[in-house]
Amino acid sequence: MSNKSIVVTGASKGIGRAIALQFAKHGFNVAVCARNQADLDNLKAELQAISPNSKILALGCDVRQKDEVLAFAKQVTDNFGTVDVLVNNAGIFLPGEVHSEPEGTLEQLIETNLYSAYHITRALIGDMKARKSGSIFNVSSVAGVQAYHNGGSYSISKFAMQGFSKALREELKPHNIKVTTLVPGATLTNSWAGSGLPDERFMKAEDIAQAVWDVYSLSANTVVEEITLRPVLGDI
Repeated sequence: MSNKSIVVTGASKGIGRAIALQFAKHGFNVAVCARNQADLDNLKAELQAISPNSKILALGCDVRQKDEVLAFAKQVTDNFGTVDVLVNNAGIFLPGEVHSEPEGTLEQLIETNLYSAYHITRALIGDMKARKSGSIFNVSSVAGVQAYHNGGSYSISKFAMQGFSKALREELKPHNIKVTTLVPGATLTNSWAGSGLPDERFMKAEDIAQAVWDVYSLSANTVVEEITLRPVLGDI
């Protein structure tokens, strides 16, 4: 029996990296993409060490570019054949206010945080539909539920991700494909670099990854539509 397969976008660091490592521990074939090839190469070596019998793809990809996203998806299908889990994690955070943030901020955030998920989902969903099986995790943010100061276009992009995920959930019910929206609060990733806050104030990326695995591990009869995780002391 062949290994099951997971695809994680934006996986070289933070939450995406932790999810890739978590599923590798369970023998999954893993395909990851990000912009920094050196970070991907390091991750690939770690994934292969964890699961020597798994296929590991680690390909450079600027998810703002539709052609690069589709090329990555083609490599996945050519090498894996089927995809059991898709994690739309790629995203960036740029602080600012709608009325004063630099020109182009909205476009950059929407292209990275939303369009990337839209394009790769459309590219990989056909096989899941044919098999009537699969799980999709869309990584949103508490910023997509409640706008906050200096959130600007980032918040807009995450509200859009919430809408994308809800629409997908409704569309894929007849095809028996699970769709889960992840809504994490402050997690210890590069997005918070230089904040000056102690590490203990943040959630660990590994906790998010554990939550994804736990949700995935439920029976075929059950889907968790949305899961919100926050630091124990609340939002920052």
